Amino acid sequence: MSLNYAAALSKYPDKGILGLEEITETDNIVKQKSSELAALLRAASRIVFLTGAGISTASGIPDFRGPKGVWTLEEMGLKPDVNIDFQTARPTFTHFAITEICKMRDKSCYVVSQNVDNLHMRSGLPKEQLSEVHGNIFTEKCPSCGREFVRRKPSESIGMRKTGNLCTARKIRNIRCRGKLVDTVLDWEDPLPFDELDESERRCTEADLCVVLGTTLQIQPTGNMPLKTKRGGGKVAIVNLQKTRLDSSADLVINAKCDEVMRVVCDDMELSVPSEPSPSPEGSDLVVIKDAFRPKPPQYRVKRVKVDDGGGVVKEEVASGDTVSEIVKEEVASGDTVSEIVKEEPQHSSDA
Repeated sequence: MSLNYAAALSKYPDKGILGLEEITETDNIVKQKSSELAALLRAASRIVFLTGAGISTASGIPDFRGPKGVWTLEEMGLKPDVNIDFQTARPTFTHFAITEICKMRDKSCYVVSQNVDNLHMRSGLPKEQLSEVHGNIFTEKCPSCGREFVRRKPSESIGMRKTGNLCTARKIRNIRCRGKLVDTVLDWEDPLPFDELDESERRCTEADLCVVLGTTLQIQPTGNMPLKTKRGGGKVAIVNLQKTRLDSSADLVINAKCDEVMRVVCDDMELSVPSEPSPSPEGSDLVVIKDAFRPKPPQYRVKRVKVDDGGGVVKEEVASGDTVSEIVKEEVASGDTVSEIVKEEPQHSSDA
């Protein structure tokens, strides 16, 4: 199934700044800066790669805001001739290079991707090292148990709609879950998946190097994630053909194609990069079950909250008119700050 992903999205007026001019630095400057990036990568121990559409254009998948991007042509009144064949698209050199760097044992690496094309996993990157904050056109998820299924064919829907498939995962008692699977690709204004977003922000905060590849960083909140690395004392490197909103905050900016830069990086780091994607398992529709479920934070129901009635007296029961010193919610997630909360542990099912 080849899905016209752009056309399937809902109408949305604010698609950011379109048609930005592409800037290409000279070969000597690109080589010099690419070697500087290699040095940053060698020195770093905690690395985050933040990737956008620019790393997949070499595979034939167009970008959205470039001079010939999908949204740019649409703004000009031209109908984009885009029927993205995700199924035959192949990972680019940059995809493979990222995967090889993530295999280095002396580094803790993570990838935050805004792409839905599945090319990171096809390049061999484990799901455990990847957050796909906008979803994956090949992945379906079970809302009941949280498990993810990666299929041979792209989904025929977007917007987290039911796909018609049932969850085949088994619970502890060997009972099939049979939850109704949904696609994982976000539509405009759909909320980002909590697990993916939370892990991405944590990794960026802890990173000593964030490498931005192929994105102008216009979409939030991912566009601000490199700033979390900067605030934590880390460095930021940006590789993109156009200016980005964070160029002035970056330690290194390279205006060049991602593949061109990453080839120099891998040569300097003496990394051997394969040119073929990981073979797909044989089979018909369902290929691989990705049991990469990240459990949600434990949820608690507020049982009692200690409040100050204004006279310095602390009470455990909330009464009408009491002033609570912190925000109190009906449901409180682990890590929320609520004044003197008494939690009631949730009940766990034995076969959940």
